[in-house]
Amino acid sequence: MCLLSDAQVLDFKDFIENHSFFLIAGHKEPDGDCMASCLGVEGILKHFKKEYLLLSSGPFKRSEVKAFEEFFTDKIPFLDDTDRKKTGLIIVDCSEVVRLGELDGDLKGLDTYIIDHHKTGELPENAKGYINPKAPACAYLIQLFYEKLIGPLPENLAKTIFFGLSTDTGFFRFLGSDSSDVFNAAARLVEYGADPRNIYNQINSGKPYSTRKLLGLLLEKAERYLDGRLVITYESLEDTKKYGLEGRDSDALYSLLLSSQNVEAVVFLRQDTSATCTGGFRSQDKIDVSSVAAKFGGGGHKNAAGMSCNGKVETLIPQIVKEFSKIM
Repeated sequence: MCLLSDAQVLDFKDFIENHSFFLIAGHKEPDGDCMASCLGVEGILKHFKKEYLLLSSGPFKRSEVKAFEEFFTDKIPFLDDTDRKKTGLIIVDCSEVVRLGELDGDLKGLDTYIIDHHKTGELPENAKGYINPKAPACAYLIQLFYEKLIGPLPENLAKTIFFGLSTDTGFFRFLGSDSSDVFNAAARLVEYGADPRNIYNQINSGKPYSTRKLLGLLLEKAERYLDGRLVITYESLEDTKKYGLEGRDSDALYSLLLSSQNVEAVVFLRQDTSATCTGGFRSQDKIDVSSVAAKFGGGGHKNAAGMSCNGKVETLIPQIVKEFSKIM
């Protein structure tokens, strides 16, 4: 599925060696893969004895990533012209600076290296990097870079990378018959000290009780479209006010709805403000939800994508149904 060439590894090594200070950043509303990828890059920079700062605009809504929040800041230090020439920006798990969210400081003009695995990701002008949409998780790519550059991962980092790989693959249930190299990589992480059972519990335990109540509400609101093949549900501002933002468990929602007979795709919309919405898209194997998400300013993978746009749920739903009708 994915092998790094010597040239790609050397390109990243050159980027590291040509800078003395680094900013490491992932997308807003980070998930496990984003956090693990950032910390994996941290491990690489530590080996090369480089100074760095971990950046995230948050918010850390998912209960499984809350423990990582203390390692990140949303404040970019002031950099004069001399500092900026020595600084490298490494972006993981997304390819657009706008997806980093609201960070306090200036990232413009910094030398940039991007490592991403999203289908809609493209290298911005003047940026270097490696994007491979065949990779099931960005953390998997970071593991390959680490092993090529340094060797076996230390135990704590192996646990973190396994955590990131597990979250983006649904604990490997999203992988197909072309994934032997990914399972081999996971096996190496176990050899380094990762414990699959403990990491599964880390990902799936400790959900706030309010998320169970919200899950029931979202299932009640779910409506079927296109002969039952598409299901859409939504969270209103009132729902958010009642149940809060902490510990969202949309993965359980997608899993329950996609397991329903004849359902091929699921959309979960959330009214973030009176004028803006975010949305998550999931599908069975044949439906490319990233193509629909892209119509609303988003993107992602063939079977898992997201978007954020202006609008209201009630007006977005018919537009989303119309786009799905073109591919279903």
